[in-house]
Order: sequence, then structure tokens, then C-alpha cells
Amino acid sequence: VAAVVPAMLFIMFTVLMVQLRSFQRLFIVLSVGPLGLIGVVAALLLSGRPLGFVAILGILALLGIITKNAVILIGQIDAERAQGKSVWDAVVQASTSRFRPIMLTAVSTVLGMIPIAPTIFWGPMAFAIMGGLLVGTMLTLIFLPALYLAWFGRREGEARPAAVATRSAA
Repeated sequence: VAAVVPAMLFIMFTVLMVQLRSFQRLFIVLSVGPLGLIGVVAALLLSGRPLGFVAILGILALLGIITKNAVILIGQIDAERAQGKSVWDAVVQASTSRFRPIMLTAVSTVLGMIPIAPTIFWGPMAFAIMGGLLVGTMLTLIFLPALYLAWFGRREGEARPAAVATRSAA
């Protein structure tokens, strides 16, 4: 696996760069991947499962799922901005409209892992994916919009909505 991972990462970064067409968006998408590791560690510790080869395979799959969710959310934010919305409005609208589909796919994946979770061989992978996906998805829906707003909102001078900016200036 270690011999293939660098090639996999290079191909993944290349495909993401072509799709996102921006190093800044690529950085934002890649920054949410490690958030899933919080849930992986918690799930493996709570279940008493080892971090072995099969769990590492689950982590690799998890990184792909979290990255896919981040790309979907970034794509929706950019689509909202293309309609002429401010960064703040685009982030809020995209986050609210994509929350349900992203959460439903994450929950269905977690529920789909339950039958293999008690098994000796596949259990660590199932727990790694379940814990990482629950925590990673929640943090993606919170952290990614905040990071996008901080990164692109500052450039346009609108990191906060006008009503909040007006109240704090007074």
C-alpha cells in the first residue's frame, strides 16, 4: 500500500485541481480531510479495535468520501456565487441546501457498515469509516463554510454580513 499511496495522492490532487481550477479551493478541500481522523481515533478507541491494515484501508476510503463531500459543497458555493450572490449569502445558501443530501448519504453509509462492524476481520475498517464519516461530515459542514468565508470573504471585504458589521461599528 505504501508504494501506491504517493501515486494515488498525485492522481487525486491532479483530478481535484482540474475540477476545482484553483489552488485556493484545492487547499480548502484538502484541509477538511484530516478532520475525519478525529472520528477514526475516537471510534477505534471506544470499540477497542486495532489500527491495522484493514482500518488503514477504511481511512483511505474515508478520505475519498470526505473529499467528495467537500467538492460538492465548494461546487454549490461557487454555483451560488456565479448567480451574483455575495460570499456570505452563497455560503449560507449552499450550506443549507446541501446539508440534507450530504448528511443522508453519510448516515446511510454508516448504517450500511453496521452489519460488518462486529466481524473480526472487517470490524476495524467499519468502525474507522463509521466514526470518521460521522465526525468528518459534521466538521466539514461547519469548518469548510467558515474557512471559505474567511478566505474569500476577506478578499471582498465581507467576512461578516452587513447587519453584523453595522452593529459592531456602532
